Amino acid sequence: MVEGDDVGQPADHGRAGEHADVAESGDAGDVGPGGGGVGQFLVALVFGEVVSQFPLAGGLYQWVRRLWNGRYAWFNAWIYICTITIGITSTALFSSDFLASLFAGTADAPGISSTPTQRLWIAIGMTVVCLICNCFGTRTLALISKIGLAAELIGIVLVGLYLLIFERHNSFSIFFQTSSSNHDNYLIAFIAASLVGLFLFYGFEACGEIAEEVPNPSRSIPRAMQLTVAVGGVAALFAFVGYALAAPDLASILSGKDTNPIPSILQSSLGSVGTKAVLAVIVTSFIAGVMSQQAAASRIVFSFARDDMFPGSRVFSKISRKRRVPMNALLAVNVVPVLIFVFVYFSPDSLTRIVSFQVLAGYAAFMMVVLAALRMRLKGWRPAGAWSLGRWGFVVNVAALVYGVLGMVLLALPTGGSGTSFVDQWITLVGFLVVSAVGLVYLLTMKPDRKSTAPEGDAMEVAERLRRRAAALESTTGGNPA
Repeated sequence: MVEGDDVGQPADHGRAGEHADVAESGDAGDVGPGGGGVGQFLVALVFGEVVSQFPLAGGLYQWVRRLWNGRYAWFNAWIYICTITIGITSTALFSSDFLASLFAGTADAPGISSTPTQRLWIAIGMTVVCLICNCFGTRTLALISKIGLAAELIGIVLVGLYLLIFERHNSFSIFFQTSSSNHDNYLIAFIAASLVGLFLFYGFEACGEIAEEVPNPSRSIPRAMQLTVAVGGVAALFAFVGYALAAPDLASILSGKDTNPIPSILQSSLGSVGTKAVLAVIVTSFIAGVMSQQAAASRIVFSFARDDMFPGSRVFSKISRKRRVPMNALLAVNVVPVLIFVFVYFSPDSLTRIVSFQVLAGYAAFMMVVLAALRMRLKGWRPAGAWSLGRWGFVVNVAALVYGVLGMVLLALPTGGSGTSFVDQWITLVGFLVVSAVGLVYLLTMKPDRKSTAPEGDAMEVAERLRRRAAALESTTGGNPA
């Protein structure tokens, strides 16, 4: 069940960045998806070892608490909750153009760019529908996630393969050009394409948020994370290559004249009926993406509250007896997205900045886990879950940390031209620092970490207990634990 829970998410983020990657083209553009996929797979491997030993609801928060301490875990959870909350927002908002194109697109104008009003109501509708579905429990989430996975495979991989084989309007040489039409400096183009790779492979960690709700999580969750990145990588590759080669007017996309190019590419290749069918599949994957992020955010708020480290802990630590869903937490995590929908309505240009902050904050939360795992390894920790990297664990951990730190540097780089204000150029970093500062002030003044008596920093002790238990079980079964 878990293996489908979040597979749709990387492609949803990828679809938001696909236009940018096609616009980069050339060598630089071709590097983005591959580099991001390999790096995030390393992170997924590190997460897999941690969650295999600690298959607990709350994911990142619980992992870093057991790897370091409560204070470090609180700050990580603060950053991550903000990240996933913005993730719900951006995924719902980015779905608006596809929904508008599905219902209002014509043969002459297949791609519809939604108006601010349309975007507002579509995003609210998407969020409410996904919230209602999530209220029915994990089984409903798993079912829709599986449908979303199938939608991704059909709408991206199969269609991308069809476009690649039968509908090529451009040659493969566009991937090997040494310059970018949007940048004078090739280094800038390479950096921009790398950023797209960072956007594409993001969301796999949410598989671990429902670890207490699935069977055999120590084995199934690590496998689900790796599958999520792998499927997202294949989908992103086929989407990028297939759509780029099938674009009937690549110049319009590169120049920014065609702001919603995917429906136009589909219309020229598949006709009206085929375009509508693929758009319906894409919308389905967006629904799965929003649902998975709602589930992830609600579980970490619930886990946070269960340890008495979140404002209103008594309210948010409750679970619905019938559905076994943290209903109060689920409702709460959708309040901020709706407020941001309204903000974006009055300031449409803010969406890109919001998404940039989301990805930087997400990578920061990831690297806090990777750093905590590396620190514990240096102190002697050997992961004792059912899934392990063995002797390769340390090397993979270091490589994942290097990748993540470099990714954060790229994401924090200034954007915009010479006429852009200082704040606008550095808005991603400024936003991240502001959110971090607010969290740190609350942490240092209110000291919420002192309210909790939950275990912390005990990764080595737990690992030793698990090994002793496994050894005892093996001795009583004659060397055959099964």
